[in-house]
Amino acid sequence: MSDFFQNGIITTLHDFQTDNLEKTEAVLGNKLKRRDTALVLPIIPRDLNAPSFQEIVNELAEATYISEVILSLGQTDKFDDMVAACRALKFLPQKHTVVWSSGPGVKKLYDELADNHLDVGKDGKGRGVWTAMGYAFSNRELMVIAMHDCDIRNYNRRMLARLCYPCAARGLNFEFTKAYYMRVSDRIYGRVTRLFFTPLIRSLQLTVGQDDFLSFLHSFRYPLSGEVSMRRSLAQVLHMPGDWGLEIGTLSEVYKNCSMTRVCQVDIASQYEHKHQDLGFEDNSKGLLRMSTDIAKVLLRILASHGVVFPAHFFEALEATYLAAAREAIAQYDADAKINGIPYDRHNEAQAVEGFSQAIRLGTHAFLREPTDMPRIPAWHRVMSAMPDFLDRLRATVTEENEAAIKRMNEQES
Repeated sequence: MSDFFQNGIITTLHDFQTDNLEKTEAVLGNKLKRRDTALVLPIIPRDLNAPSFQEIVNELAEATYISEVILSLGQTDKFDDMVAACRALKFLPQKHTVVWSSGPGVKKLYDELADNHLDVGKDGKGRGVWTAMGYAFSNRELMVIAMHDCDIRNYNRRMLARLCYPCAARGLNFEFTKAYYMRVSDRIYGRVTRLFFTPLIRSLQLTVGQDDFLSFLHSFRYPLSGEVSMRRSLAQVLHMPGDWGLEIGTLSEVYKNCSMTRVCQVDIASQYEHKHQDLGFEDNSKGLLRMSTDIAKVLLRILASHGVVFPAHFFEALEATYLAAAREAIAQYDADAKINGIPYDRHNEAQAVEGFSQAIRLGTHAFLREPTDMPRIPAWHRVMSAMPDFLDRLRATVTEENEAAIKRMNEQES
């Protein structure tokens, strides 16, 4: 995206296609010019053998400025999956570790946390990322935590360098970076952002009125992206959401704990391809319907926690306003597609909007049932206050499980 417009209340770092990857990596590789960085990669077993993940690992082998690669493995209690995860990383030159967040050793630590009234919630991406961050914090030299998904199909290390640079390079004072990118190939993707999230934010701005948090969210070009980097000091005070509201809940925590002058978004790729999800509007427990429902629910709970009061008939007005904004977005993207020669199915997009409208209703009902129930994992600074030796014991547990998995891997290959 070659524009240079600064909009909203955060800094936008554009991609002018004038940078030099070798020079960028030279800065990141110079200990005097950068902060030590860990890369957290959340993954589930079915993606371990995916070509996209294998290509990511190949690219990471050249990103030697990364001090440690931390693979967060969840949604499995099978030791063979842990072995497979260790095998996938074995050729990386950097220090690399698998944090088995659903494994027996870490589960015992979760039980100890529960005994101390620290509930970390159910197995999922949020808990896995939180646990991997805790492992990173146990290394006092790591000052920056970067994270991205493992289903990027056109991954290259320039994406990673641009993601890490704002927080890791000395001379820049950003504490939080979120990536954005264009989601266009043979068609326009990014339906949840285009047809649900952005129209919903605009509708809330009309119905709620001027609200700084909504302006903050509206400043991000791709607020639902999973690619972020942040300073250690910020990461330690974040209350990680435990459901599909992870990205929005994290932005809420950043808004609460960070000066806006220390927040930026960076364009990391001219094209970005990853695994696409089904709309899934026939089943509200999965797919984009579940994701959008969680987002709506989390947004309403965050606004309520900020003191926003929802009067009678507010939610009917919100849904009507959303539908008008989403239909306007369809017309805009139809024109965008036409001038760029891209097929655009207005009927399919209209069906998506109808499904997202259903998500707003479901999210509203969930909010009204439990307006204060936001599943948030405790911030790490609270855990360290309650259990000062917990990080060391987490590190010992993770190290022990990795050693056992590598031993099994070597036995299988001998």
